[in-house]
Amino acid sequence: MKTTRRPRVVVLGGGYAGTMAANRIAGAGTEPAPDVVLVNPRPRFVHRIRLHQWATGTGEAEHDFDQVLGPDVRLVVDSAARIDVAGGRVELAGGDTLDYDQLVYAVGSTALSANTIPGAEEHGYPIGEWEAAERLRARLAEVAEDASITVIGGGLTGIEMAAELADAGRSVRLVCRGVLAPSFGNRSRRIARRRLTKLGVEILENHRVHSIGADTVTVSAGESTAILPSATTVVATGFGTPDLAAKSGLTIDAIGRLVTDETLTSVDDPRIVGAGDSVAPSGQSFRMSCQAANQLGPHAGDTVRARLAGTQPKPVALAFLGQCTSLGRHAAVVQPTRRDDTPVEAAISGRTAAAIKELVCRSVILGLRFEGRHPGATPSFGRPRDAAEPARLEAAG
Repeated sequence: MKTTRRPRVVVLGGGYAGTMAANRIAGAGTEPAPDVVLVNPRPRFVHRIRLHQWATGTGEAEHDFDQVLGPDVRLVVDSAARIDVAGGRVELAGGDTLDYDQLVYAVGSTALSANTIPGAEEHGYPIGEWEAAERLRARLAEVAEDASITVIGGGLTGIEMAAELADAGRSVRLVCRGVLAPSFGNRSRRIARRRLTKLGVEILENHRVHSIGADTVTVSAGESTAILPSATTVVATGFGTPDLAAKSGLTIDAIGRLVTDETLTSVDDPRIVGAGDSVAPSGQSFRMSCQAANQLGPHAGDTVRARLAGTQPKPVALAFLGQCTSLGRHAAVVQPTRRDDTPVEAAISGRTAAAIKELVCRSVILGLRFEGRHPGATPSFGRPRDAAEPARLEAAG
């Protein structure tokens, strides 16, 4: 009796994009069905857009993988040390190897390297990854409730972190390299500034951070420099990417993202497809966000499905709708955007925006679960972009 070997698809990274891609590929509809393996360094799924809540003790940011992963996807708790591109295998940090026929590179993003600010590595608390959020949560439990806290970074991550802390009764200072919320339009920026001020956040715009000490932060504006008290300093200055692609000899952009064509296929090897924060289609990335990841993941899955079926994959199609930013537990601001993520002069605020933000957070998990149970069901609302279209990245603030 003739048997046909199942093609193996290895997905590196169990975040929003990787989980969505794995779920979609598992229902490829080809014969034989693919063997889909998801490699993730943690045994549980991290709901990253709730990490600021987890750090401050106002919410949960973890789910069992069986809540978001389809039944036909096999989870391997490990991390990739290197991709042997020529050999078609992944070398795992734990010592094992995984051969693949197709690989999805969805390793996500990391907090920007702490060494960008002197003293940050020793005394700063980055936010953006589970382990960093745990460390910050432990620190907040140690210091007095009225101790001064500094959040560095006026982008959306920094704003959410500062607002969450202030809403929990903490004394918070927010230091912005430029203006507050640079990705917002003027109206949304005014709303965010007004809400932060009402919560008691001291906002320092157009300030540069020179160094972080054990209980101080040194900032300057123009010719003026000040050493300010800071029992805890949170670093939210942007995101970087893991160096796995670089270590594996793959083509990367300036900050280490995998360079692909418009189908999300690596420019080096058609067996490798990128998704999420760690990919730069045609060298032009999308804003690092859950919104982009939840569209790039299904598209990466569709590209792999096309490869398995022997058909031509389609170019990537994304559509941004807006930027939802929580301002504590009872308010938020929603900045509607054009398809290319540029803001329009409109805004939704207050409890209505908070309800929308909460709905978005809940729907992300429901969407992953739905795709896991019904692979291929997640629709695409975008249109293929012009590869020369300029990319918009989340400003570090």
